[in-house]
Order: sequence, then C-alpha cells, then structure tokens
Amino acid sequence: MKKTFLSLALLATVMAAAAKEHKYVTVPGDPMQTRLYTMPNGLKVYLSINKEKPRVTAHIAVNTGHRNDPADCTGLAHYLEHLMFKGSKKFGTTDYNAEKPYIDKITSLYEEYRKLTDPAERKAKYHEIDSVSQIAAQYNIPNEYDKLMAAIGGDGSNAYTSFDVTCYTEDIPANEIQRWAEVQSDRFRNLVMRGFHTELEAVYEEKNMSLTNDDSKLFDAVFAQLFPSHSYGTQTTIGTQDHLKNPSLVEIQKYYDRYYKPNNIAICMAGDFDCDKVMDILEEQFGSWKPGKDTTPRQFAKQPLFTQPKDTTVVGQEKEQIMMAWRFDGAASHQCDTLEIISDILMNGRCGLVDLNINQKMLMQSAEAGSFSLKDYSILIMGGTPKEGQSLDEIRNILLGEVKKLKAGDFDEDLIISIINNRKRQYLQKMENNSSRVRTMVDAFIDEQPWEDQVRQIERMSKITKADIIAFANKHLTDGYVCGYKLKGEDKNIKKIEKPAITPIPANRDKASKFLTEITARTTEPIHPQFVDFNTDLTKVTTKTKLPMLYVQNKENGLFQLVFRYEFGDRADVRYSVINDYIPLLGTSKMSNEQIKKQFYKLACDYNISVGNTNVTVRLAGLDENMEEALALLESIINDSKADKKVYDLYVENTLKERAESKKNQRTCFGFLWEYAMHGAKNDYTNMLSESELKATAPEVFTDLLKGLSQMKHTVLYYGPRSVKDITKSVEKNHKVAKRLADIPVNKEWAWTTTETPQVIIAPYKANNIHLRMLSNEKKPLDVTAIPTTRLFNEYFGGGMNAIVFQELRETRGLAYNAAAFYSTPSRKEDPQYWVQHIISQNDKMMDCVNTFKDITDNMPQTEANFNIAKQSILKNIASERTTKMNIIYKYLNAQRMGIDYDINKDIYNAVPDMTLQTLVDFEQNNIKGKPLHYVILGDEKELDIKAIEQVAPVKRVTLEEIFGY
Repeated sequence: MKKTFLSLALLATVMAAAAKEHKYVTVPGDPMQTRLYTMPNGLKVYLSINKEKPRVTAHIAVNTGHRNDPADCTGLAHYLEHLMFKGSKKFGTTDYNAEKPYIDKITSLYEEYRKLTDPAERKAKYHEIDSVSQIAAQYNIPNEYDKLMAAIGGDGSNAYTSFDVTCYTEDIPANEIQRWAEVQSDRFRNLVMRGFHTELEAVYEEKNMSLTNDDSKLFDAVFAQLFPSHSYGTQTTIGTQDHLKNPSLVEIQKYYDRYYKPNNIAICMAGDFDCDKVMDILEEQFGSWKPGKDTTPRQFAKQPLFTQPKDTTVVGQEKEQIMMAWRFDGAASHQCDTLEIISDILMNGRCGLVDLNINQKMLMQSAEAGSFSLKDYSILIMGGTPKEGQSLDEIRNILLGEVKKLKAGDFDEDLIISIINNRKRQYLQKMENNSSRVRTMVDAFIDEQPWEDQVRQIERMSKITKADIIAFANKHLTDGYVCGYKLKGEDKNIKKIEKPAITPIPANRDKASKFLTEITARTTEPIHPQFVDFNTDLTKVTTKTKLPMLYVQNKENGLFQLVFRYEFGDRADVRYSVINDYIPLLGTSKMSNEQIKKQFYKLACDYNISVGNTNVTVRLAGLDENMEEALALLESIINDSKADKKVYDLYVENTLKERAESKKNQRTCFGFLWEYAMHGAKNDYTNMLSESELKATAPEVFTDLLKGLSQMKHTVLYYGPRSVKDITKSVEKNHKVAKRLADIPVNKEWAWTTTETPQVIIAPYKANNIHLRMLSNEKKPLDVTAIPTTRLFNEYFGGGMNAIVFQELRETRGLAYNAAAFYSTPSRKEDPQYWVQHIISQNDKMMDCVNTFKDITDNMPQTEANFNIAKQSILKNIASERTTKMNIIYKYLNAQRMGIDYDINKDIYNAVPDMTLQTLVDFEQNNIKGKPLHYVILGDEKELDIKAIEQVAPVKRVTLEEIFGY
C-alpha cells in the first residue's frame, strides 16, 4: 500500500481566500513556505513563492520511469518522453483528422516490423514505414511545441527520464503561466505520437553515446547485480539495442494511457506568482482531466539478501576503476537520514574519511563515496581509480579499510556536528534557486515522501549520535555488497549499427496550427526589463590597503562570498596552474592539512584557489558569522603553506597518470583536437608543465608563487550581509598585502587559426560515433554593435529546439541526438568572432551531416513565423531576466573584458524589435555563407567514408600525441 501523501494531523491546513477557495496544506517552519494542493482528480500541486525575479520554474513530474517499462519493451518511458514534444490533436499538425489514418497505419506497420527476423523482409517493411511516414509528414509541423514555449519566453524546455520519474521542465516569465498551462494541459491530455521514425534515430544516437561511456557501463553492471529481479537492475533507461530497433507504438500508447493520468502527476512550481491565481489557472486547465483507474507501478519481490560480495566486470578503452555498492531502504525511509550522514562521514569533499585518508594521502589515483535514493531502494557507492602499477583489488581493500574505520567509530564525533551545519548552509543555498526548490518538490512527490519529512530532515539528522552511526554501519555495511571492475580492453558487446534508409521529412516551417496562432496572438500584461546599472547596483570602493573593492549586499540570508581576483592566469606563467591542486594538499607551520580541512568544515565555510587561462581567483564562501575566522585560516594558507616533497612527488605521479588516461576519453580527446584546430599546437589545453618540468621543479616554487599573490595588485569582490563599512574594515584588518603592490604579469595571447582554405583535420578514436565540428574564422574583431544581430541570428538559426539546425539535423533527418551552430561573441575584446557548427553522429552518417550543414548555410531557410518567434523569445527572456547577487559583480567584470561599461542586454532589447528577417539573411551572407571551413573530426577512419570527405577538402591527419602535446 502506498504511504499517505501527507500526515494531516501534523500539518497546518490553510484556506486560501480567492475567487474560488483552494484548500492547501503547509508545514510550519518550512523555509520554502511550500503550499501543497490536491485537486479532486488527484493531481498534486506544489507551490513556493520566490520574488527574486519575475520568472517561474515549472516542472511536471510523472510518477513513472523506466522501472515500469515492460520487460519485453525496454526504453519505452524514454521514448514517450521524446514523443511528448511532438504535439497533440491541436498542435504539431495542420489537419489531425487527415493525418490520423497514416499515423494509425504507421503504428500497425511497426507491429508487423518488430515480428520480422529476415533482413530483407525487415528492410522492405521499413521502407514501407518510411514511405507512409512521408505522407503523414505532410501534415506534421515539427517543433511546434518548442515554438509555443519560445513565443512565451520559455527557457530550458527539456525533460528527463530516470528510474522512477519522467519529468518535463520549463522556466517561463511570470506573466505567462496561463499560456504555459494551456499548452501543457493539451499535450498531457491529447498526445499524438507523430514523427516517430526520425525521433527513433535520435534516441538511438543517444544509446550509441552511452555505449562508449565506460562509467555508464560499469554503473549498469553493478545495478544488474544489486537488483537481480528488479527493473532497477534488469533494465536501463534508454533500453536495449534490440528493443530500440523493434519499437511498439501500441505499447507506448498503453503506457501513456496508464501512467499519464492526473492522479499520478505533480505540478511543481517556484517563482514570482500569486498562489491563488495560479490555482485558478491550473484547475481551469487540468481540473476536468479524468483520473486513471490503475496507475499502480510494476511490483517486484523484495530483492534477495546476500552475505558475500558479488563481483562483476566490464571492459572498455577508458581508465580502469572500481565501483562498490550497498543496498538500503527506499528514499522515504528515515533510514536515509543516517545513510546521508554516513555518506558525508566517508566523503564530504573536505574532511571525510575518504577525503583525508585516501585522496589527501594520494593512496590511489582518486577515490569517491556517496549515496543516492530511489523510491524502492537507496544505495551507498564507493569507487576508486588506481595509480600506475596498482591493482583494482588493492584499491578495493583500501576503500573497505575506510568502511572498517567507520564501523569501529574511528572518526571525530564533532564531524557529525559539522555535517549538520554544512547541511544547513546547503539548504540556504538551495533556497536561493527556483530550480533547486522545484527539484526538491519533484523528489518528494516521486519518492512518496511526506513534505513534513522533507522539511524536518535536518532536524532529525541533528539527533543522530555517533553510537547510532556505528550501530547502523555494523548492521548494514556488511560483506553483502556488489563490486564492479572496469578493465581496459575491447568491448566486443558493442554492435556495429546499420544506418536505416530514412527519407527526410519536410520541416513545414511556413505552416502553423490554429492553436499556435491563437496562443501567440494573445497578449499578456508586459514585464518591463530592468538592466543593471553599474553605477548604482554595485558599490565601488578602495580600501586603505589600496585594493579596489566591488560590493553587493546580501539581504536574503547569512551567506557570503569573498573573492580576491587577479587579472592574469596561467597564460602569464604556466606554473600557477599547479597550485590549483597542489596547495590544497599542504599544511602550514601551525596546522596540518587535516586540521585545516576539519576547521573549514566546522565553520561551514570553504575556500578555492582557481587558476584560469587569464585570471586567478581566491574564493572564500560560507556562513558570514564565521567569515573572520575562515579568512584568517585562508590567509595562513596563502602566506604560510609548507611545501612537502613527498606530497609533491605523489601529486606529479597522479598528474602524469591522469594525462595518460585522458587520451582514452572521447570527449577529452575532442576537446584537445578542437583547441588544436582553433590555435595550433600551443593553446590553453596544451599549456602545461611537461613531465620533465614537473619533476625538475622544486615544490617550494609553488608555495612561493602563492605567497607572491599578496604582493600583487588585485580586486576584492564581496557579496554578503555586511555593510560596506564593515566588510572594508574586515578586509583591511585580516587580508595582509604589501604596502606597495606590484604590477601583475602579462598574459600571453595564442595565435588564432584562420580558415582561408578548406581543410579536414582528423584525429583517431575508435567508437561507433564521431564528433564533428566545422569552423570558420576570419579573425574579425569583436564588434559590440553587432551583438544584437548575432544574438538574434543564433536564436533563429542554431540555438534551441526551435532553430533551423535542430529541425534539419534531428527532426527531419534523424542524424543526431544533439546538433548546434553559433556565431561566437567573444568574452574579451582581444578575441575574434568565429562560426561553429557541431554534431555527434554515427560514423556512417558523417557525409549526411556535412552535406546538410552545407545545404542550410548555402541556402538558409527563411521563415517569417520562426523569425518572429525568435524575436519574441529574446525580448521576453530579457524583460524577465534579473541580474542579482554575485552575478551583478561578474556581469560588471565581463563588460569590462569586452571593453564596455554598461549592460549589453540593453542594446539587444532596444535593437531586436526593429530587425527584419532580411537583417539575418544579410548577416549570414556576409559572415557565413560560402566561407571556407575547417572540418574537425574525431573518429575511426576505418569506419568513415574517407574518400567522400577527401572530396570536400584536403585531409590533415594528426595523432593524439600531436594534439595533446605529450
């Protein structure tokens, strides 16, 4: 039996006074002041007001995920998530009644197709599906949902499917709740599964990407052992390759009809709104939706206990590693309170057992520990990566050694108090963000956790004693765990994928449904933009120690951020890059590294020294009441860190192993290849100390570099509750600097590659997909006056799901899971503007991708309706955007880097209304069309059509050693 949604005896019931009375419940003392409603049809609504900016984060959570997929039709929940963006009977089509017979035919053809085994018969049947799909596509209007959301100023249209949940996400202007609700109500109640065969290929591309991800393979293998008769372990979110290639629209429809019902759904919203008015809208739009008769999820027998470790192994070309997992009760169980504390005792990023005893001492390459909760079970995970010459069994024993210490109580009792204080800090941080609030609501709904339990969790955790933790660990952290080994090798289970014969469907950009026309024609009460005024929205002062300070006051809570910013980076001196990771391993003359980390954690504060390409920042953040003590601790690190040769040698050993392992990671390899294509062999990625330089440099060099920061010119940034006067005095007193500050070193500037003639640059990586990016760079300097046009062009052509690129590469041709294009606006006035087209696709689709990109840039599709939606999207987003908190300071600094002294959004907002589609046509012809391109490819030549790509441009082959520089 399901748990009661809310314990009404423990909650305060409140009646809302509005045009219509809406009953809701709240939990006394809830910092989010969340109201919980239940409509007569069972639909749950969570509302939390946050007036920081006139926007609303709105998630619609369906209480089902891949755990409910039929065993013979896996990946179904995820399919459905994709299809939910295809429209309804009202939108996404020009004539649903005319379209329906063909959709029905496609549905029946897929049922025939999935039963065939003969390759020739399957090919013929798929050709028939493709042919009928072409007829149906005459009525289809791809991406009309995305047009609707863009038109109302929506941002972040997306969705995700996991074990227990499918959730649909939007972030909208506060004045657009009515139109948002109308669209959501229609698509959730009247879904039509159209455009299926091209979307199927996009899903398959997503599967391809997961097959080359060794982390995903290891995770799946461990869960298969942990949950041998539960869909958590027997199935994956995307599904099997066989099921993906043999889909059933009939089964998807059954799934939708069963689980997509109001009594199985929650609408979770946080932002600037009137709760009563929101409920009026939601009841109007969703109130007549009929509840489902059976939304009960799949039931599974309790997973068997095991008293001995269960081992499993996967292989792949990325780094070796190990993953261990223990199983616990589900997310709604109070057992999770203790489990989360145990997780933080093991690893909290600073002074957990794994942090101090393994990572600090560098006993292995890296180690981690953490917990996460699902509806039926929760899991504690530990993992590690070996050093050179270290076996996976060795790191397994090291990790188990920390579990043994936990069970023996070999940790400070004060650590529990520190964990609770840091949890309180994290909760305050979560309160600042609409998305974090909403995610908490979604989790509570899906996990069937009473809201009071969520609100009171830290209070409950604070009562857990060391004795409780020891007893819990000894009872549950037994030898009944799963251990997964990830070995290096060739994964022969990855199947080569045959590209299906898909005829591109028409984009039908000039068509619009009546629903779209009506929705977009309606006006709403406007939100007026507020641009940052750098003269009034932040305070600029100079301390008596001659440091400029940028200040914004925090009037919401007791959190602070204090930053010392230096306008140079590792481009000026590559040695600074080492202090990122080496300094946090050291102690001072008065405190060990372990004592430092424990003290910072006790203060609920943390520090970070970050060396970027063009700036260095030393950041301190946490509870403002502890700022002076934390700052004194930070100052001791800056000025009194003690170099340690043994620690340094271990650091170098780990660094060199990480460098070697990075050549096995597909995304990392492509990152290095792209930088090589942009700048040549000398670039930000290859700007590092060589192996010989690392080994020859004395560790005192790096502590001296850190000490030297106090002698250089820098700027102080502060966001917190203190007054300007108070923070200025505190910095003058506690931040020790030289009486006469030295000039900072000068950053080097890398050469930029010009694309004067076409060229293909290819580096090897064995996988079933390629990373492909096309570059055009004429070294045009930043033109601030062109930024509004660039912003609108990117929105129209290459930005989101309503853009030309997404429509052509994914919607009409099914060439990729994701694709994008953009004309860059550099963040510094020293850098040029350039044009990029990007896609990840199957090896045998390479030339399709190249040719499609060429087609849409040589003959850019021009659609007035799409253009107007792009304009509306930009204007509504800017009007409802508010730059607040520390972001005011960073926006000011970014403007300075671009050579301006005002909020650039003001230019964009004022210029966009007067632009025409011809403005974008002219921009494209002047900056993109016909320009020579460099085609940058990471892939396996044996699987690529090299002869075809050689017809495009001369091929330059580079090795991984060339692009990595080692």
